[in-house]
Amino acid sequence: MERVQHWIDGKLTAGSSSETSPVHNPATGEQTAELTLATSADVDAAVASARAAADSWSHTSLATRTKVLFAFRELLAAHTDELAALVTSEHGKVLSDAAGEVARGLENVEYACGVANLMKGEFSEQASTGVDVYSIRQPVGVIAGITPFNFPLMVPLWMCANAIACGNAFILKPSEKDPSVSLLLADLWRQAGLPDGVFTVLQGDKVAVDGLLQHPQVDAISFVGSTPIAQYIYETGTKAAKRVQALGGAKNHMMVLPDADLEVAADAAVSAAYGAAGERCMAISVIVAVGSVADPLIDAIKERLPSLRIGPGDQDGSEMGPLITAEHREKVIDYIDRGEQQGAKVVVDGRTGRSENGFFLGCTLLDDVSPENVAYTDEIFGPVLAIVRVDNFDKGLDLINSHQFANGTAIFTRDGGAVRRFQRDVQVGMIGVNVPIPVPVGYYSFGGWKASLFGDTHMYGPEGINFCTRRKVVTSRWPDPGSSKIDLGFPTNADH
Repeated sequence: MERVQHWIDGKLTAGSSSETSPVHNPATGEQTAELTLATSADVDAAVASARAAADSWSHTSLATRTKVLFAFRELLAAHTDELAALVTSEHGKVLSDAAGEVARGLENVEYACGVANLMKGEFSEQASTGVDVYSIRQPVGVIAGITPFNFPLMVPLWMCANAIACGNAFILKPSEKDPSVSLLLADLWRQAGLPDGVFTVLQGDKVAVDGLLQHPQVDAISFVGSTPIAQYIYETGTKAAKRVQALGGAKNHMMVLPDADLEVAADAAVSAAYGAAGERCMAISVIVAVGSVADPLIDAIKERLPSLRIGPGDQDGSEMGPLITAEHREKVIDYIDRGEQQGAKVVVDGRTGRSENGFFLGCTLLDDVSPENVAYTDEIFGPVLAIVRVDNFDKGLDLINSHQFANGTAIFTRDGGAVRRFQRDVQVGMIGVNVPIPVPVGYYSFGGWKASLFGDTHMYGPEGINFCTRRKVVTSRWPDPGSSKIDLGFPTNADH
């Protein structure tokens, strides 16, 4: 049985624990590896290595950092197929989807390659006579990233590219469900010329998470996952005086107006709801069908589902793979059961697609879902699409704005006025206009509102640079020694 280890100080490390966790292939249900779980001693070793590396890496020139980042970018692109295959083997998503994950991660690395420009401060000459004022950016130190199973490559790249570019050391604590790609990522950083200790992989469970949250030598924590854990990460980390950004759950609505192109809207709904078996934080899980569009839209979605090809992610022609674990599949089925019991109409029943081998589940389409129904209120994180019918635009907007989650949303319409009002008034962090999964490109930033985000900054892009750096403002004067005198008054910006 393959043993998935840590990556500490530039090499694979077994660690000090004999405790392991199984890693499965979701398409077969077979165990493929054992994951080494970190102990407190392993956390200490990882942090000590990262701290020592951060002290030297922070003094490395921007030119050298840029060279490493460009080399890393080229290595990622060259190893796309290998990276995608690893993701598919442990997550289950189809190869084309996994390759897309690599591509979106590359965007963030490419943005970070501009670190020489991104790290520039500001300068004001002659703020007062003979006084200049300027700002500089400096790294925060050691940043730990705790990442989810659904994007085992892309989300770490959201975090580590900017962190390392800005001169920090980065510790990745990946999901224990699909950890292997993190080690290939570490080796590619090594090949790119990154010094030992600047990128670390710490495998583990809650012991590793709590160890990083409480360790005095960890300066910042970045997290993506469910809302309850995000809140725990934020509260625990900030209590320990750390900088924390914690992205939580979602219930992404797609409002469809009667004037929308029905075929385009139906294609988008199916793609965004069932891609990656719905295990995306930006998946569309609710259609807000306005007025007369509901019946024809539901019919159009229903017509498309039988032709979707569900199968192993590495099998030619597969469009949707399995769920991550058997336990999660049962959780999704329970949501469908309870949704039906609470009055939802099952238009397409994915429970019939449950398999004996592998963690497969078919696509489910629910109609007449009330705002009180558990299929609407909770994040299901599976191939389940709920239809909520509303009479008009205003009621649809109120519905979206009243939900606890506010990660992403979309509107499908030909009405520019409706779009302008929607993007102004909707209380959601990321908006798509005739775009069902509005994940921002790498030079913007990712993050929601309300219970979908804890902390003050969004992920990657310009806000990611802010998270990974601290600002200093320097007020500088080079006076004539002969003009020096004692002045106990409060300094002002008066021109002398």
